[in-house]
Amino acid sequence: MTSLESPVAAPARTPLHRLLPATSALTLADHLASFGALPARGAGLVDDVDAAGLRGRGGAGFPTAVKMRAVVAAGRRPVVVANGTEGEPVSAKDKTLLSTVPHLVLDGIVAAADAVGAREAVLCIERSAARCIRTVERALAERRAAGLDRVAVRVEASPDRYVAGEASALVHWLNGGEAKPTFNLHHLSERGLGARPTLVDNVETLAHVALIARHGAAWFRSAGTPTDPGSALVTVTGAARWPGVYEIAMGVPLASVLGSAGVDPASVEAVLVGGYFGTWIPGRLLADVTLDSASLRAVGATFGCGALAVVPAGACGLAEAARVTRWLADQSAGQCGPCAMGLPAIADAMERLVRGDASGRSEADLRRFSELVKGRGACAHPDGAARFVQSSLWAFADDVAAHGAKRPCRTSARILPTPTPGGWR
Repeated sequence: MTSLESPVAAPARTPLHRLLPATSALTLADHLASFGALPARGAGLVDDVDAAGLRGRGGAGFPTAVKMRAVVAAGRRPVVVANGTEGEPVSAKDKTLLSTVPHLVLDGIVAAADAVGAREAVLCIERSAARCIRTVERALAERRAAGLDRVAVRVEASPDRYVAGEASALVHWLNGGEAKPTFNLHHLSERGLGARPTLVDNVETLAHVALIARHGAAWFRSAGTPTDPGSALVTVTGAARWPGVYEIAMGVPLASVLGSAGVDPASVEAVLVGGYFGTWIPGRLLADVTLDSASLRAVGATFGCGALAVVPAGACGLAEAARVTRWLADQSAGQCGPCAMGLPAIADAMERLVRGDASGRSEADLRRFSELVKGRGACAHPDGAARFVQSSLWAFADDVAAHGAKRPCRTSARILPTPTPGGWR
């Protein structure tokens, strides 16, 4: 993103800055003064998005241009679904964007719709984010009064469930069903909302599309690395002096991002990278990791949704992980075996391990069950939970040994949030 003080001309790319919560969102007039009018790029924007190397910022990291081209190739009038359902408890980047620069997200929706030939778009925001919904509704009213857009955009308040933001779950809910993932015989790019070709993109991804439409692929690539171009938003939570949302250039050292948030790497037990489907990185490895795909892959991690949750030295990481594992089991749609039976069994084994299991059976069960659920669900929920558990056993090996020997546990600080879920409709 550009900073709010940036001129309309292409702004310089900065490696790191914090997005402070706004008391009010940019008005349309202030947005146009800061960012300039959105150029009409049409289908040519897809080539620029491809050249920019933009990947989705919602968690999966799929190439955005590939999704756009698949929708165009379907050969029928498509629709765009902007995904602002930030159900990840340790992420706040999407809500920050929507409550601060809603017009930038709306520009991205319009630009993406023009690029794929859509005339209708839906922006989904979870119901609990009432402030974001009000802010976006006001922004849409401003745009309608100004006669700004050729694309009809409406807001839908989606259920507060962790898996409700999965693309097939979101489209299934918009089609009148529950917000649960589905086994799709067709790709959403072929048959999605209202049986039409559907482009589903995260709101941060669409904000980047709006900036690429203005400034081009070379500008986007002036930050980041050749293989991981551009900037991204990260949310730093947990044991940080200045938690919040930061814009980073891809490839920056993890330790420098944490340092900007007031985290002393020497005082860190571990950092969870990528949210609750992510991977723990032990404090001893932080100095060696940069936020790019190659460096993260070397420690078994991915960038995911850009969430960084810090557990301090002295806290029991295993106890934190057990609470989240139970929450993930409770958040499942419960419509396939790995979720209905596998995840509760994994959560049970994690809790037995925390209580103390000198036999080693709980740890063995965790390793076996985590492998059994992979690749067998309607969505990636079992895979993400298994990855979280397996990395917990690795990162908190000392805690595993201590609990197994029934030695006194370090303090369970309850750093990671486990919010109460809502309904499926």
